[in-house]
Amino acid sequence: MTEKWIERPATTGRPRTRGFTAAAASSPAATRILTPDLGLECDELRIAHEGREMPAYAARPAGRGQLPTILVVQEIFGVHEHIRDVCRRLAHQGYLAIAPELFFRQGDPAGHTEIPRIVAEIVARVPAAGVMADLDATAAWAAANGGDPARLGITGYCWGGRMCWLYAAHNPALKAAVAWYGRLRDGFGPLDAQSPISLAASLQAPVLGLYGGQDASIPAADVQAMREALAAFARDSEIVVYPAAGHAFFADYRPSYRATDAADGWQRMQRWFVAHGL
Repeated sequence: MTEKWIERPATTGRPRTRGFTAAAASSPAATRILTPDLGLECDELRIAHEGREMPAYAARPAGRGQLPTILVVQEIFGVHEHIRDVCRRLAHQGYLAIAPELFFRQGDPAGHTEIPRIVAEIVARVPAAGVMADLDATAAWAAANGGDPARLGITGYCWGGRMCWLYAAHNPALKAAVAWYGRLRDGFGPLDAQSPISLAASLQAPVLGLYGGQDASIPAADVQAMREALAAFARDSEIVVYPAAGHAFFADYRPSYRATDAADGWQRMQRWFVAHGL
């Protein structure tokens, strides 16, 4: 499978667009990757769930079914264009990639200009248990709409990276997870109290954790504690640290982006999924 990343819009195909929240980026960075939807089916969805409709974005290779499915879990900024682009990148690799709007009950981060306000007014009000149920509903939708239920994976970034660890301890049907710089100890509020470190013995799928050595928001001691917990309880999981990278090193629309580390992480993620049946 060949990557389909481009640095500018292609002359054929077109990138789907949805703006970034102001807190994430005042203007798109020159490094922003735009992946066209040529050869893909990309859809804005409404997934019936708990008497409501959960919005989601999905991308897949056109005309194909029984695809391995990757759940893509958003940052605190929601399912904005960067997360949609990740879905298209995965679709070009042969996956059904779907990103549910996991803040749809609490509010839309778009338009907020301050990260602390997003955390306090939206993220802190999101119960982790509810996220697990929402991801289950997304996986069920995928299984009924062209995804192979026997080949389910997950990846996510920042808040979404933390949710990947939790989901790997939640869903026994999950085959593999890749968590990008997700918090390993403290959550985002009282409704997000379980730590991935405490759940290491409960992991039901192998997790690849990708972290920055200069990440001020995730202490190096937490990364080391997670490594020790995995060595004791989940030897098929792994953590990779990029020494010079900070937080959000994969976010190509932000100044934190580190192209070399991001590309290496992406390749590691692909190999991880393939090695675990995806």
